[in-house]
Amino acid sequence: MPLHMTRRTKLAVAASLATVAALSLSACSSSGAGAGSTVGPNDEVGVTLIVKTTTNPYFVSMEDAAKADAKKANVKLTLAAGKKDGDTDSQIQAIENAISRGDKGILITPNGTAVNNEIAKARKAGLYVIALDTVPDPADSVDITFATDNFAAGELIGKWTAAKLDGKKATIAMLDLFSDQIVTVDTDRDQGFLKGMGIAVPDKSKNGSEAASGSYTGGKGGDYTVVGHQATQGAEDGGRSAMETLLSKSPDINVVYTINEPAAYGAYQALKAAGKEKDVTIVSIDGGCTGVGYVKDGIIGATAQQYPSKMASLGMEAIAKIARGGEKPKPTDGLDFFSTGQKLVTDQAVSGLESITTADAASTCWGK
Repeated sequence: MPLHMTRRTKLAVAASLATVAALSLSACSSSGAGAGSTVGPNDEVGVTLIVKTTTNPYFVSMEDAAKADAKKANVKLTLAAGKKDGDTDSQIQAIENAISRGDKGILITPNGTAVNNEIAKARKAGLYVIALDTVPDPADSVDITFATDNFAAGELIGKWTAAKLDGKKATIAMLDLFSDQIVTVDTDRDQGFLKGMGIAVPDKSKNGSEAASGSYTGGKGGDYTVVGHQATQGAEDGGRSAMETLLSKSPDINVVYTINEPAAYGAYQALKAAGKEKDVTIVSIDGGCTGVGYVKDGIIGATAQQYPSKMASLGMEAIAKIARGGEKPKPTDGLDFFSTGQKLVTDQAVSGLESITTADAASTCWGK
């Protein structure tokens, strides 16, 4: 999931994917044409997919979708990944390799702004570069991004949490992604959640600028305290240690925001060890099959589902179409990226907030 945040434009309702999903593709044979040149309708197109890490099933689902689409679109696909979340060196090397091969395009989930110079080299060489999942900083450092509206996803779980509190005081633990770098997926989800709760965030460029205590206006409204922000690296063990740290500061925590579902499950383990799992509402974002199961089992109260397979598929189709002389995709109105959508998943629906059940979400988890 993903140094300095891009400014997020106004929220917008996710636009229909039809215009991009209708990209027409052909098949067969190989071409020795350069990266910036147009190939014939039956020529093979070279594309590299570079994910953050393959230790997270979220990014594995992107690879699986890209591999399936590569066969349909006559794409020669190369896969690459960082060794861990935040590893930019491996991603930079993969971009250099794509340029050397003469690929037509790159799909990348950037691990940070350190990859920007290499992306600029790729674009100058004629490769069409699409970011997936994370809008880079600046947004125009790539040709376009296909991503979840992470701010809107965070807002969904914030609104749900405020409604479920029913006016009770919220003692909140914020389990973020990083503490040593600022990236959009981290700030957007965190600040979207706080907006959904009705808690003001003065500084949009970083996490933790909200008042430590005050009143939230979501739902029936009430008092709140933010116990603190802790980094999890988006991992289960990180979630557990972050939760343990915040519990040591306040045993009265009753709301836990988490950057993703592995961190959420780690937080749950810490709460269970402390005998507090029944007293706390955990919310998260991702909507993977395992995470949907956590919601079904009552470990997570609600999550916001996103669709990484769709991101990879649409990106693959877009590059193949452009390489064959087709039209370039455009951002969703009001955003600096193309939104692939997000839905609230919970079996505890609240009035006035649209959601889907875990049964429905299980059939669409990560775009399967």
